[in-house]
Amino acid sequence: MLFYVYILKSKVDGSYYIGHTKDLEDRVKRHNLERSKYTKAKRPWKLYYKECFNSRPEAVKREIDIKKKKSSKILGLLTGV
Repeated sequence: MLFYVYILKSKVDGSYYIGHTKDLEDRVKRHNLERSKYTKAKRPWKLYYKECFNSRPEAVKREIDIKKKKSSKILGLLTGV
């Protein structure tokens, strides 16, 4: 089973959200349908970046790594924005 690390960008204020999931399509839908308390205020969200991993621990490690480096410069390099 594949796991994904993803970066969403809010169309409201340009902020980013970084997460991981095993069902990327469903997770993005949930972010946009007010089913995530952390992201519902800034919807709609657009998927800007994703990476695939073979295990959840690998995905979590990468998510933490991206969050540690979280800055507009790093996110811009990853997402091409």
